[in-house]
Amino acid sequence: MADENLRMLAVDMLMEVSEHEKYSHVVLRQTLEKHEHLPKRDRAFLTRLFEGTIERQITLDFVIDYFSKTKVKKMKPLIREILRMSAYQIMYMDSVPDSAACNEAVKLAKKRGLSGLSGFTNGVLRAIAAGWKDVKFPSEDENLAYALSVKYAMPEWIVSLWISDYGIQKTREILKNISDNKNSGFYVRVNTGKITLDSLVKKFANQGIAAEKIDEISDALCVSGADNIENLPGFSDGEFYVQDISSMRVAHLAGAKEGDFVIDVCAAPGGKALHVAQFLRGSGMVEARDISEAKVALIEENRKRMGVENLRAVVMDATAFDENSVGKADVLICDLPCSGLGVMRKKPDIRHRMTESQAAELAALQQKILGISCNYLKPGGTLIYSTCTIHRAENEENVEWFLKDHPQFELISEEQIFPGENGGDGFFIAKLCKRK
Repeated sequence: MADENLRMLAVDMLMEVSEHEKYSHVVLRQTLEKHEHLPKRDRAFLTRLFEGTIERQITLDFVIDYFSKTKVKKMKPLIREILRMSAYQIMYMDSVPDSAACNEAVKLAKKRGLSGLSGFTNGVLRAIAAGWKDVKFPSEDENLAYALSVKYAMPEWIVSLWISDYGIQKTREILKNISDNKNSGFYVRVNTGKITLDSLVKKFANQGIAAEKIDEISDALCVSGADNIENLPGFSDGEFYVQDISSMRVAHLAGAKEGDFVIDVCAAPGGKALHVAQFLRGSGMVEARDISEAKVALIEENRKRMGVENLRAVVMDATAFDENSVGKADVLICDLPCSGLGVMRKKPDIRHRMTESQAAELAALQQKILGISCNYLKPGGTLIYSTCTIHRAENEENVEWFLKDHPQFELISEEQIFPGENGGDGFFIAKLCKRK
């Protein structure tokens, strides 16, 4: 596909996210599936342009506003996305000549019926190309949170939150690790009931795909050189499951034993539940619950692909008390809905969707689900509480609240994993035990 058409495709994808509020990872996956004929180079270009523009949006808007009389917020949505995408190429993609970024943007504006704004588009982009390196960015001495927000393209409320929770130095580290994300690869959990790690590594190698073992997680591989996961050898046969290594720690910490009954109260798409079932070696049962038929269908689809028999997917609302489950579970997994601030490297649009008030509402929802679900655990049983966020109110503070309100539980361990710290996502895991 010509670069011109790739840029048009990228603009359409950006509009889906910004104007139609679709999730970036869903839009990207659907687009790549629809255009599966695209060469690997084109898929990589499209992915980087789309995700990079969303990820760097705050910085891009600051630079565009610096050179444009019409501010970003007042622009027509299509012109706004064309300018953002083109400014991203100028500022962050060395392989793209500035002239190409400008010229293709003008062509795009004309093709989309905005010829009257093609001169404006050209003028702003030429000015950016000539002068963006001389832009005076906000001073850290005057307003640290705002300066870091613009520098690392992270909403100011999140920067302020992290400074408050973790201090300035750690916040800089978190921002840098998210910003430095190079999409070098992804992680898979090997279905050891079907194939050994070494056999899967050889299978990938035969297709020119590199896979390395991970010291900390015995059944994990880091895969690079692949651009279409579902076409990988072994995917359709359920020989592996794509899952971040931080997330894999849940099943390892849960310590489920053969014959155990496990409840996962918010399980979709089923990665952690399937992982726990694997540890049970065909015995016991994992009940993977979620709120809707669609989510449960997704769990069931993954269950069938992975060939797991000791897991059943059930439609159940975690906020509604289930009397029949009281005292039944040996292990309880509460991987709960959260603000997602730990996975912004993979889902860059979270930073634009999530608000401070929504994060507070999610912390309250987590408390409600924990307070109900803990009744399902047997005395002596293990509760795993986890989120994919970096937010004390949703993590450590919720554990503190829970222990204070439920003295029959004791904390065994808790850890906040920061993005990139172990090569994976930001994640929080607390392991608690119900006293006998």
